[in-house]
Amino acid sequence: MPADRPTVGVLSRRDERDEYAAALGLLTGRPLVVLTGAGLSTDSGIPDYRGPGRQVRTPMTYQEFCSGPVAQQRYWARAFVGWATMGGAEPNDGHRALASIAPRLLITQNVDGLHERAGSAPMVALHGRIADVVCLGCRRVTAREGLQARLAALNPGFLDQAGRVQIRPDGDVELDRTEEFVVAACDACGGALKPDVVFFGENVPAERVATCYGAVDHLAEVDGALLVVGSSLTVMSGLRFVRRTAKAGVPIVIANRGPTRGDDLATARLETGCSEFLTALERAAARA
Repeated sequence: MPADRPTVGVLSRRDERDEYAAALGLLTGRPLVVLTGAGLSTDSGIPDYRGPGRQVRTPMTYQEFCSGPVAQQRYWARAFVGWATMGGAEPNDGHRALASIAPRLLITQNVDGLHERAGSAPMVALHGRIADVVCLGCRRVTAREGLQARLAALNPGFLDQAGRVQIRPDGDVELDRTEEFVVAACDACGGALKPDVVFFGENVPAERVATCYGAVDHLAEVDGALLVVGSSLTVMSGLRFVRRTAKAGVPIVIANRGPTRGDDLATARLETGCSEFLTALERAAARA
């Protein structure tokens, strides 16, 4: 770590006001790349995977989904119920603040589409968007809303029978009885449908990774900074960008509830709510 970069230990001994001031000072007036995770969407009613007190859960893997009709029936039954909440979620103050801040590139690990609805651009949705569906046979991409209508027609009363459930960041829910659920096939070729998102066990498309690497590499040339908001950086899809940025000596600010895998690489590390910090950064940027 370069000698002129303050360590996370130094900043963590300051009081909360000084931590905020130090982090905002690192970011304000600089070109930014922002990486967001599920913690940013909690204020929109979508819980994260690994927040404080959250039971750790691993979503269905790509290999399991492709194993056959039983796994796909289980997935789509639960996702059908989850979409009733996920599809109606609205961007929160954090999403809107980021759209106003307008970083050089917004990289999100989220699949909920709330950044797009808030007006953020340019951006890379690393793991895709749950609002899109892809056929594993012909690769045709269609809108999730259309599939939801087909599933509702095939499974009348299923939502009422499911009752009140807890949504998850990938649109899944906890639901035991799925064996009677009728799954819709691709209406073009009859193939199996999958949400157009990167499952565990799949790779993020190479072109998305290259775009993100290019953006973080450019930060060193323009005296920029990387901001990580609402991500535990548990999976390598996001952590690799933090590691690459740190290696280049570029300032990194991490704002998250709970520890992250990138904490030892951070110039400033804040234990704070995402919307709270982003709205403070938006105000600081407006004053600069």
